Amino acid sequence: MGGANAVYGFINIVEKLLKSIKPAGLAVVWDGGLSGERLAILPGYKAQRPEMPEGLRGQLDGIVEYLGAAGYCSLCRDGVEADDYIASLARQAERAGMAVVIASADKDFMQLVTPAIGLVNPGDKSGAVWTREQVRAKAGVEPEQIVDWLSLMGDAVDNIPGVPGVGPKTAADLLGQFGAVTVMLERLAEVKSERLRANLAENAAVIRRNIEMVRLREDLVCDVAPGECGMREPAREKLLELYGRLGFKGKLAALAAAGAETQQDLI
Repeated sequence: MGGANAVYGFINIVEKLLKSIKPAGLAVVWDGGLSGERLAILPGYKAQRPEMPEGLRGQLDGIVEYLGAAGYCSLCRDGVEADDYIASLARQAERAGMAVVIASADKDFMQLVTPAIGLVNPGDKSGAVWTREQVRAKAGVEPEQIVDWLSLMGDAVDNIPGVPGVGPKTAADLLGQFGAVTVMLERLAEVKSERLRANLAENAAVIRRNIEMVRLREDLVCDVAPGECGMREPAREKLLELYGRLGFKGKLAALAAAGAETQQDLI
């Protein structure tokens, strides 16, 4: 496979998800750059993230080529973060009466969970789809409180500082007591710990800023409607050529065998 390991791994993840979830459609959303709105609020947003390794960058074209040949949607818009695009597309699908599963390990997506929108971590061997129950077990709060939960503790992955001394459990405890950070900030005198009360008061502006940073955009106009992300007939010859060119012998043999079975059925 040489320099195509990322392509091979990506295909394996997609195949695993398709087998376990059996969706009617699939869309892969790419980052189109950092949100200008978030950068204006916090210039250091995601500044600590290293550049994509050149070896991986060179494989992105192969992944996009695979998606097109396999008949799956591949979506990207300049200046739009993938998380916001996914959130908007998921909410549109929900309003259209569709069930949605978001495949990502990003904890930000917990804020989107509803009876119609679930989460699956591609790295989770169980393939379990998270619902409200799993979000509550993981974070200690409801999906509707995830934005407030993140605003209190911050997000080191995105370089968003939180309130000093406030981790996941303390944030969950505060939301269990007050329900929302807006209520908490109005009733800080009820926070029992003097040190915590002082930290919250000193960082009230940070908390309000963080709400704007971690809340996903759900109002973007997407390039396709959710119903247009249905499975299309794969371009078998293109897949055979791609697998052969990249040295994916196992996938090449499996696709060829599947084609032979289909031909036999037709005869």
